Amino acid sequence: MRLEKIIARSRIIDLHSVTLRGALEELLSVCAEKFDDLKPESLLRGLLARESTMTTYLGHGVSLPHVRVKMKRRYILAIGRSRTGIRHEGVKDEERVNLIFMLLAGDRAPNYLQVLASIARQVREPELVQNLTTAPDLDTLYERLVGGFDGIRPVQAQQNRTNRLLFREAQRVASGAACSAIMVFGDTFIGGIPAGILRSKIKTILVSRNSVEQPASEDKEDFNITLQVRAFSNQRMSQLRSAILMALTHGALNFTDRICCIGGVAGSNQFDTLTVVEIEREFQTLLTGRNDLLPLDVKPEVLERVIAVATELAIEGREGKPVGSLFVVGDIHKVEKLSKPLVLNPFYGYKEEDRNILNPFMDETVKEFSSIDGAFLIGGDGVLESAGSLIQAVDTDHSLPGGLGSRHAAAAAISLKAQCIAIVVSSSGQVTLFRRGVMLPLMDRRAQ
Repeated sequence: MRLEKIIARSRIIDLHSVTLRGALEELLSVCAEKFDDLKPESLLRGLLARESTMTTYLGHGVSLPHVRVKMKRRYILAIGRSRTGIRHEGVKDEERVNLIFMLLAGDRAPNYLQVLASIARQVREPELVQNLTTAPDLDTLYERLVGGFDGIRPVQAQQNRTNRLLFREAQRVASGAACSAIMVFGDTFIGGIPAGILRSKIKTILVSRNSVEQPASEDKEDFNITLQVRAFSNQRMSQLRSAILMALTHGALNFTDRICCIGGVAGSNQFDTLTVVEIEREFQTLLTGRNDLLPLDVKPEVLERVIAVATELAIEGREGKPVGSLFVVGDIHKVEKLSKPLVLNPFYGYKEEDRNILNPFMDETVKEFSSIDGAFLIGGDGVLESAGSLIQAVDTDHSLPGGLGSRHAAAAAISLKAQCIAIVVSSSGQVTLFRRGVMLPLMDRRAQ
């Protein structure tokens, strides 16, 4: 989502309170001045009740309290900054909250969890949070939110000329090689790709680790679709395979497509690499003559989120130690018949919204429960049904490469017996996807 669509300068304030309750009262007061149908007292109770159920602290001094309410508008976002810091129950004693993003969502607002996750992603980078916290005034803070952050280097005129030249060459290559799309790796640029560089009649897909907005264009949008794919390696175009997988699940690409990819060193502001990829060859082990990689009941954004959590877990582990995990997504009723609980279900009794993998506050919960033996069972809509489940499906038709253990065998078997996708995080840091018993490595820790 575009953050500037729900942010207003009038709802950005400097906070005077030193407690979370007082800060929320200040933010609700600002909202009530503009929208007289809001009831601050009721909203405050709802915000604090959610806080008592699950902390809304994101880390790095940022909190994202939120609540759904019956109102005409879809979303209202109010932002408070505290230079001295606010006490928060979800924070360590020595830490303080410096930024509060309070989101009020209408009870019929669509894509509520996606909007919440989008905001969370944009304020999770420590450097960006620091730039907001240290803004000299609120006008500057607003400008940094909607127009980029202070300290971003301008792209030089020579770089712009070179980038335009390389993109024109990418169009020629794409046309000559009968490519169906051009994939652009946006992390090459700091602060987004400048307007006017990308003008193409060929479908253009933007890939970036952050939620990147469309650059301004007088004639048309420069990108047909944007994909948020995190790279965990400094290798050139390390996002390539995951990006293609996401494009396939979104229906932006087909297995028979050929694409031209253009990118460069992350943060260099300079394109320097062109490559042509045949998707069918890249994913030949996974195709097996089928074109429906994504099960019918699995939403693309759910698979994206599970892969993101799995890759983060592969890199970070828990408390510095590698942790192996198994995620099974989709066809939940059949998967439950082919599994049994090893422990009491930690997700039992919670509302579906609170235990949805798309909820950004579930990340740490999932990572913490990853140390439990067994699999996470996740519905196609993202709802976490259980953790610590033993997969009892049997597969005698496929043999796995040497070195892979029971977790991979269980993933292969369940993906064959049910219309689901299984994702394995090995203790060595490798992330592997299974569909119909066939494996696709997504990330290898040794490549980092």
